[in-house]
Order: sequence, then structure tokens, then C-alpha cells
Amino acid sequence: MTKHALIPPQVQAAAEALQMSPGIVSGNLIFLTGTTGSGPDGQMPASAEAQFRAAFEKIGFVLGHAGVDLNAVVEMTSYHVGLRDHFDLFDKVRREIFAAPYPAWTAVEVAGIRRPGAVVEIRIIASLEG
Repeated sequence: MTKHALIPPQVQAAAEALQMSPGIVSGNLIFLTGTTGSGPDGQMPASAEAQFRAAFEKIGFVLGHAGVDLNAVVEMTSYHVGLRDHFDLFDKVRREIFAAPYPAWTAVEVAGIRRPGAVVEIRIIASLEG
């Protein structure tokens, strides 16, 4: 099975500097690198809701580079700092983002995320078959 990197031109320099791919296409599946809710300037919003929305927006951006949208997501794992403090809010945003059939989802509480100030990191597996 072949695989290729999914790197939108707008993040090419960052992906090369970090020596990582925002996504990998393998067969009919797309595997995305964990995504936090930092803004275009790299700063982390103080609001958890703003972080959630920004993370999903960035995920949609990378998926769009593959020609699909968030409806192509089949599995999501979300890693949360302070999960119990913001679970209901995250779930509200998630329900606005996804429609039935909803992706499989696992939410995990963690002690920390590499990006300072981040309260969530989201990993996605999506299908090219939409």
C-alpha cells in the first residue's frame, strides 16, 4: 500500500521545519496529526470554546486539501487537559461540527499537551470515500 503526505501549501514551511506531515493518505484513509486550537498567529486563545472551534477549523482545512470535508471523519480521539471542566462545552461544539452518522470518538484526559495553554488536541482518521 502506498502513502503520501498531505501538506497544504500554507503550512509547507512549518511541516518541513518540524519534519512532520499534517496528514498522511494511505489507501482510502487519511490520518491527521494531532491538532490544537492555536490561531493563525500561533497563539493559543484563552477561551476553551475558541480553541475547540479553531482546532476543528484547522482539521477541516487539511481535509479540504485532500478534497473532503469534516463529513469524511470516521474516528476522532480528543485529548483534554481538564476534561471534566469543559467536556459539555466540547461536546456541544462537536455536535455542531458533525452530523449523523457520527464518527467513532474517544475522549481522554491528559496531564498536559505540548503546546502551552492548549486544553485539547484532536486526532482524526477520515475516509477519502467521504
